[in-house]
Amino acid sequence: MELANLYPALNPWVTLFGVLLGLVVGSFLNVVIGRYPLMLQRQWQRECAELSGQPSTEADTALFNLATPGSHCPKCRHAIAWYDNIPLVSWAWLRARCRHCKTRISARYPFIELITGLSFGALTWYFGASAELLWYLILASILISLFFIDLDHMLLPDQLTLAMLWLGLLVAVIGGPVPLADAVIGAMGGYLFLWSVYWLFKLVTGKEGMGYGDFKLLAAFGAWAGYQMLPVIIIAAAGSGAILGLLIQAVNRQQRGQPIPFGPFLISGGVIALIWGEQLLYGYWAWLQR
Repeated sequence: MELANLYPALNPWVTLFGVLLGLVVGSFLNVVIGRYPLMLQRQWQRECAELSGQPSTEADTALFNLATPGSHCPKCRHAIAWYDNIPLVSWAWLRARCRHCKTRISARYPFIELITGLSFGALTWYFGASAELLWYLILASILISLFFIDLDHMLLPDQLTLAMLWLGLLVAVIGGPVPLADAVIGAMGGYLFLWSVYWLFKLVTGKEGMGYGDFKLLAAFGAWAGYQMLPVIIIAAAGSGAILGLLIQAVNRQQRGQPIPFGPFLISGGVIALIWGEQLLYGYWAWLQR
């Protein structure tokens, strides 16, 4: 019997498994979001030291990755036991404080776990146990990581955006919901559109309005959603970005001109396009034909 028949869509038990899996993955994504930018920074520092002939510092050469060192309190450096690292439960049980030094633990850790759990649960509810489910679980994990990394560091790592791009094209090759031609044109069109906007803005103002990671992120969404959804992604991203920019200026005027990461807005627009893109496009054309 096929796995999809044993664990079908719209099944509450399958959905519960998806939520629990998402909570565990969300705990790992907290590690990715916190450590991966630091790993890249150390790598760049080592490369710069090698090019300049300078010796690398001890901090740059120390073993540091997603697994080493183990989870620990950033304040007292005490190792976190497994029972203090249970998603959502441990944070609530410890009342958001380190067991040893009582330093406050940010609410963002359980928030990311909860968002990942709810995302996995929704995808499992919709797809059941299928190949499509695996693709979209990976996509959700990449998007959550990119969202918070860009929010913290204004950085969209190539290792994540390009993985998302190639995975989207692979899904199209093996018979995903978007035809391969639409995925390829979407990837090309997404990159070229923001690339053109970047250079036009730079020629007019002499400033850089966005980073190259934004080009690659929109290209990746083009591969997943097809070129037809690019207008929906761009309009939704630009609209949400403009609203937030106006709110920031209204609340804190001295921050006018402060750069804002565009990646989270692109991700919001991309998710809107993936979920409601067709309905929005059909509704728009129906409105035009009145």
